[in-house]
Amino acid sequence: MIRKNLISGSFPRQFAVVVLASAIAFPMWAQSSADSQSAPPAASQASNEPSTYVPPAKEGFWGRVNPFARKKWVKRQLDPINDQLNELDQVNSKNSREISDVDARAQAGIHRAQSTADSANQTATSASGTAQQASSTAEQASNNVQRLDTTVGGLDTFKPVTSIDVSFRGESPLLSTDARQQLDSLASSVAGRQGYILQIAAHSPAAGASGIQSSQRMAEAVERYLVTQHQIPVYRMHAVALGNAQGAQETGRVRHSTVHVELMENSLAAQGAASPQGSASSNGAERQ
Repeated sequence: MIRKNLISGSFPRQFAVVVLASAIAFPMWAQSSADSQSAPPAASQASNEPSTYVPPAKEGFWGRVNPFARKKWVKRQLDPINDQLNELDQVNSKNSREISDVDARAQAGIHRAQSTADSANQTATSASGTAQQASSTAEQASNNVQRLDTTVGGLDTFKPVTSIDVSFRGESPLLSTDARQQLDSLASSVAGRQGYILQIAAHSPAAGASGIQSSQRMAEAVERYLVTQHQIPVYRMHAVALGNAQGAQETGRVRHSTVHVELMENSLAAQGAASPQGSASSNGAERQ
């Protein structure tokens, strides 16, 4: 009777132990099955990543999921992740600083290049203006040289304008009334004229030194009259006493005492006198 009671009392306890063991074993079996199913993808992922050995995390009685985990255990699990996040933030911050530095240097380089281009453009513009000015100056100088050559070449170029023959009586150097009128008319024609000269050639029928002296006195009489009566400058008169010698264009024998006066004009002076400006400048030079 007592044995039956013991058997009937121990059976519920044994059944409870069996149920408890089954409840404990079933989660462990489910956890191991899940690990075995997830193992191949982890292996394939590890084959693609660098061959760095990572030791497996220690597992407790409940596996990786510990329903009774404490804060320290959670902190130990999260610390590596936080460290990696901090390292990633530092890398991102460094990259941002480098990008900003590169951008600043690029902007500074662009600004320097633009400044250099602007300076080069200004220099080119200034050089172009200087070249144009130099070309204009050279052209003006060339024109001045051409005008100067023309002026120098025309200084000794004179052309005859008019001429008179003043007659004298015998060997006397006195001027007659007709001779004075001839000289007055000639002097009035040269009033205000520039670039002229008077060629005076005196002739006498006397031979030798006597004829030369006689013709010299007649030439001096003509020059004296033009200077004293008409204020013709002495440097504009060129006289020669020829006696009874023939001139280059004269033929035959000298039969009368005469003074040949020929007005010669410079071609450049005639051109200057044609314009009002040239006439004014010539008058000023004459007054000096």
